[in-house]
Amino acid sequence: MAQQLLYLIFIFPLLLLVLLRRRRFASRTPNKSGDGGGPCRQRSHDDDNPLPPSPPGELPIIGHLHLVGSHPHASLRAIADMHGADGLVLLRLGEVPNLVVCSPSAAEAVLRTHDHAMASRPHSVVADILLSGSSDVALAPYGEYWRQARKLVTTHLLSASKVRSLRQGREEEVRLVLAEVGEAAAARAAVDVTELLGAFVNDVVCRAVSGRLSAFSAGHQEGRRRNRMLRELIEGNAALLGGFTLLDHFPSLAKVGALTRMLCARATRHKKRWDVLLDQIIDEHAASSRSAEEDGDLVDVVLSLQQEYCLSREQVKAILMDMYAAGTDTSSIVLEHTMVELIRNPHVMTRLQAEITSNTPKGQKMVKEEDLMNNMAYLKAVVKETLRLHPPAPLLLPRITMEHCDVNGYTIPAGTRVIVNAWALGRDPRSWDKADEFMPDRFLHHSCGTNNTSVDYLKAGRDFKFLPFGAGRRMCPGVNFGMATVEIMLANLVYCFDWNLPAGINKQEIDMTEVFGLTVRRKEKLLLVPKNHGHG
Repeated sequence: MAQQLLYLIFIFPLLLLVLLRRRRFASRTPNKSGDGGGPCRQRSHDDDNPLPPSPPGELPIIGHLHLVGSHPHASLRAIADMHGADGLVLLRLGEVPNLVVCSPSAAEAVLRTHDHAMASRPHSVVADILLSGSSDVALAPYGEYWRQARKLVTTHLLSASKVRSLRQGREEEVRLVLAEVGEAAAARAAVDVTELLGAFVNDVVCRAVSGRLSAFSAGHQEGRRRNRMLRELIEGNAALLGGFTLLDHFPSLAKVGALTRMLCARATRHKKRWDVLLDQIIDEHAASSRSAEEDGDLVDVVLSLQQEYCLSREQVKAILMDMYAAGTDTSSIVLEHTMVELIRNPHVMTRLQAEITSNTPKGQKMVKEEDLMNNMAYLKAVVKETLRLHPPAPLLLPRITMEHCDVNGYTIPAGTRVIVNAWALGRDPRSWDKADEFMPDRFLHHSCGTNNTSVDYLKAGRDFKFLPFGAGRRMCPGVNFGMATVEIMLANLVYCFDWNLPAGINKQEIDMTEVFGLTVRRKEKLLLVPKNHGHG
């Protein structure tokens, strides 16, 4: 929030001038609902239904921005609880009206009933720079290009069969991590689990996308260098797209060219770094003779289909940037939070280890993906419970209404930004018993007094109280890939090792402070001491 205030103080005179001129012009022009410039209490001129309720305290120019704290998902839930109706509340953040969705019924109305009218993304100047006019899948506006790009991704890049074909690479990366952890266990040394899991997921993604060698492999300096660079670039994307972007909240300022160039200079420099790396990777793959169908990575597949899908080189790079960035942050965050919860709840750790051990062939040194096909219900319940309490993206990527629509008796004007609070849905006490407690049993039959066995991130269109990956047309297409990575690593970490906190630290002292961005991660690193189980 301090960064937001500094921005506003710095450009306040210019902002005031632009907005006053805009309002003076608007006063001479008949008002059109949904232009994003009016106060939240304005009614639609062609609909008798009211707008959703808004909190008091709307200020000139900044609207309700001052009500949103450093953890927006928590702030927005508190605002909706106090001032909303049926989980809906309308805020003006800067110039832009935002519909905040915090209940399952409201989420269903937005993501299923009116999915067709709310399937686009708000314009983002930063995304346009990084992704060549938002030419990726995640942030592209709804239309024919997005439909074709998503078809390419879901049919060829992240289909269930393609994810299965990448199994050997995932298992090899797991094997390398286990070897490194084994060395720490032999030395009775603490492991930086945050760094370990971040590097692991990055290597899995890099290997799947471009075939790069693992950072854990000895003697492959070029592979390590590229993977480190990709991690830096991915972290830069998260900072740029997830931070406070003045032009997203005050679109009028885009008319001031000098200001736009100043505010976007960092994104422009970051895009040039991506271009250098991606051009090199594409050129190397284009010069190779590998078959995309047999042993090709995702770059090979995209290049083999570039002509069929009429993709320019810039569009290919935007899609590849999605592949690198989308899967890395989220999977490592889920893994780290799961390990934290297992340490805080040792009875869960013990039960999970017992399930995995009983379903893995005796004497086998590591869990293989084929073993996960056995009766591993508790493993899946542990992952689901982590996603419920700690969704890596607590606020789903925003949508924007393309036309007027009625949601639960309220008029939502065209041009309204829609924010679904997945974190609030997962902690709603009306939907979940003991909502703030870590209880994987709630996802097993006859547990916790309710039956949540049908609640699944892969069936998000059926139950809207659990949406870690969204739902509808804009649901994350990489769920299968991400969960395959999480499950195989988690299973092996608890199968091969016991885990404890360093001496002198108890589980009540684990710092759960989070840092908000495009995703939300723990502020402090997780240090744990492994001890070999001795399988095999």
